[in-house]
Amino acid sequence: MSLDDKNTLAVEGGSPVRNTLLPYGHQCIDEDDIKAVVDVLRSDWLTTGPKVVEFEKRFAEMVGAKYAVAVNSGTAALHAAAFAAGIGPGDEVITTPMTFAASANCVLYCGGRPVFADVEADTLLLDPSSVESKVSPKTKAIIAVDYAGQPCDYDALKKLSDEHGLILIADACHALGATYKNRKVGTLADMTVFSFHPVKHITTGEGGMVVTDNPDFAVKLRAFRNHGITADHRQREADGSWFYEMAELGYNYRLPDINCALGLSQLKKLDKFVARRRQIAALYDSAFADMPALFPLAQRDDRKSSYHLYVVRFNLSKLNASRLQVFVALRAENVGVNVHYIPVYWHPYYNKLGYGKGLCPVAEKAYEEIVTLPLFPAMSDRDAEDVIRAVKKVLSAYAE
Repeated sequence: MSLDDKNTLAVEGGSPVRNTLLPYGHQCIDEDDIKAVVDVLRSDWLTTGPKVVEFEKRFAEMVGAKYAVAVNSGTAALHAAAFAAGIGPGDEVITTPMTFAASANCVLYCGGRPVFADVEADTLLLDPSSVESKVSPKTKAIIAVDYAGQPCDYDALKKLSDEHGLILIADACHALGATYKNRKVGTLADMTVFSFHPVKHITTGEGGMVVTDNPDFAVKLRAFRNHGITADHRQREADGSWFYEMAELGYNYRLPDINCALGLSQLKKLDKFVARRRQIAALYDSAFADMPALFPLAQRDDRKSSYHLYVVRFNLSKLNASRLQVFVALRAENVGVNVHYIPVYWHPYYNKLGYGKGLCPVAEKAYEEIVTLPLFPAMSDRDAEDVIRAVKKVLSAYAE
């Protein structure tokens, strides 16, 4: 069934809830952001300059880490973290299938093999008991994903990683500003990765960051983002030398000053952005509390999500419709729903590597039922009310 099949619409005729499409996510850019970028464009440095250092310093302070290393995407941050962790051929890394493919691809980039553990049914976060069952003598690391903005159970995962001598990497691309047991995301793992894509909590256009308290990891991360070169241009200038050495095979993953200037300006608004995301999530929670055909993801009492996504699951036994039909009907109401995510190992490339369906039954069942509703700081209460009205309208039309 195609997404434009008009027979799947819940309500034929009449007017949609909205006249224009409300996307599931969107950047929030103001005049201060624009000025910050223009100021750099008028400066002497467009890349590898002072704004990179300043952004790293401010970001590390914000999340409570000793070191922060900026790179040009969240994917680059994951790749750099996998490299710093020493992932190589023959190594296995346990991660979740309920994520964007980059969380597993970074293992492949380094020659390792991703091993997929299942998720908790109510949160869709990596299930520590499933992780434990996947540990083998080849396991080198765990990559936990803070799905939708809620942190994983890091005490359980850290206990596992310590017991087996593993490196714990937090893919917190969804969770900037979140907390776990009153501890900030960024302080919970050996390395933590963030993304600054436009739909994330703050944006640099494209960009990413790895934070750590381990100085050896920080050195490896900085070299890796700069072709594997051990000394940067500042050191050479200070030493009055032209000489440098490429000690490892690195990449050009540098984040320019232009992007870092935008990141610095956005970082000042992070608390406001996260607070607004939580307000919208609370509106949804209240509106959907007593709907038998729909339920939001569970939120653990010891964590505070920063709500990158607002994901709901449909109880399809209560509906005369498939998830696809509900999805298309909501789109017809100009509500820009999405789905996060197709299980990673369902993708054709992973099929070619020998992965098949059935590896993680909880995640696979969830995938058939989930939809992401719009949520971003620039949404008004009226926008959120439109989403609520559209959901109730569609589910009412499809009710058993």
